[in-house]
Amino acid sequence: MAGSHSQLSGPDLALGIALADLPDGGKLIGHRDGEPVLLVRRGAEIFAVATACSHYGGPLAEGLVADDTIRCPWHHACFDLRTGEALRAPALSPLACWSVEQRGDRIFVGEKRKKPSPAPGESDGAAAERIVIVGGGAAGFAAAERLRRERYQGSIVMLSDDEALPVDRPNLSKDFLAGKAPEDWIPLRKQGFYAKNGIDLRLGTKAAGLDAGAREVVLADGARLAFDKLLLATGAEPVRLTIPGADQPHVHTLRSLADSRGIIAQADTARSAVVLGANFIGLEVAAALRTRGIEVHVVAPDERPMERVLGPQMGDFIRALHEENGVVFHLGDTAASIGTRDVRLNGGGTLVADIVVAGIGVRPRTALAEVAGLATDRGVLVDEYLETSAPGIYAAGDIARWPDPHSGGNIRVEHWVVAERQGAAAALNMLGRRKPFTDVPFFWSQHYDVPINYVGHAEGWDAIEVEGDIAAKDCILRFKRGGRVLAVATIFRDTESLEAELAMERSRA
Repeated sequence: MAGSHSQLSGPDLALGIALADLPDGGKLIGHRDGEPVLLVRRGAEIFAVATACSHYGGPLAEGLVADDTIRCPWHHACFDLRTGEALRAPALSPLACWSVEQRGDRIFVGEKRKKPSPAPGESDGAAAERIVIVGGGAAGFAAAERLRRERYQGSIVMLSDDEALPVDRPNLSKDFLAGKAPEDWIPLRKQGFYAKNGIDLRLGTKAAGLDAGAREVVLADGARLAFDKLLLATGAEPVRLTIPGADQPHVHTLRSLADSRGIIAQADTARSAVVLGANFIGLEVAAALRTRGIEVHVVAPDERPMERVLGPQMGDFIRALHEENGVVFHLGDTAASIGTRDVRLNGGGTLVADIVVAGIGVRPRTALAEVAGLATDRGVLVDEYLETSAPGIYAAGDIARWPDPHSGGNIRVEHWVVAERQGAAAALNMLGRRKPFTDVPFFWSQHYDVPINYVGHAEGWDAIEVEGDIAAKDCILRFKRGGRVLAVATIFRDTESLEAELAMERSRA
């Protein structure tokens, strides 16, 4: 978005700056024609791009320049400095770019460049007549978007059993649930995007079967849909409570826009809520409901919140942070039954509850793959190109178990950014690019005003090295096994988080 003149800072770059004011590797914010512009110098080359990340508006001046790219400090999106193209999720839209001219020892920023139009000629993957994508989440959407961005000319059919357009799911448990983000921020793209790009998005459409040999998806109504290439991006579904009272209208899980809307509708009149589960979703829900002024109790069998992923030190900090904000924990306990306005615990207590939200985990939706005879192992097994055991059928997102070059194991992770990046990678491979998926896993979690960024993947560790002060919300934690860093968690250490990601990319197990 163009900034107003009152928000502009730095020099008017149309008038030029001295080359000496921009050292090699340096960044400088100025403006041109009323818009903020970021200058980046790499050796003899100088680039001019927009200052704000196209994802959530993160400040790129605080980002990391690596090779000919710039990475956002907030959520690790990555952009090409030459073209502005969004190379990595969570950003999907490009950055604006300006022409730069060097005259003598001065640098001048010229006109904003027009967005490059697709080059004429034969497109990639023209031979594949129809690509079918099963799933309307992060991976499915990112695949469809990337196919069209790569000028694939064939048919794209996207099947989603949700009634809503593909949404920015992380927001459903964060700002949208807290009442700080309007609903029109939630769709990843508006309805017109799909028609304009020739994406046949079929909402409320369930794939009931998959015939890998005949290369057909069987829909719930019995219709058969042929494909040349197929992407399974079915995601995960919440684990449902099986205790008495779990089927009442004030008991929720949170996965879809409809789920989030349902909680918000009841939150308007609710005074108390019980959240079952102290994982990321559960605690983000707790924070969002506290922001709305609702009394919140969290019940979980764990000794500490999120200890399994973030270790005991961060677990204790997260508990203290939530307690400072009024959340009451009941750890080492579980719910026995749910009444019309209360939750009875196995430990003997009873909690008042106008709303109950169960965040007790998710299960990958692997049934289609299993019925089709694809290789599975606590997920759908894929190779480094995200191709399953059946040629031409790919899997991405929460269901995919892939060979991770950083940990050296076959891993499956339930991260939004990973799903988007895998969807994009699968799109390239369906077009014949043979591009291995080697991205380092990344996720972020938000609790009140505290963001936690996590890069890498550590299912187990023998040491956690803490630098800085966790309680002061200024720290970096390195999760190590055998002296090797497997993962890094940070609070307000954005540059170090980006540097850790880059270091992991450049090393292999």
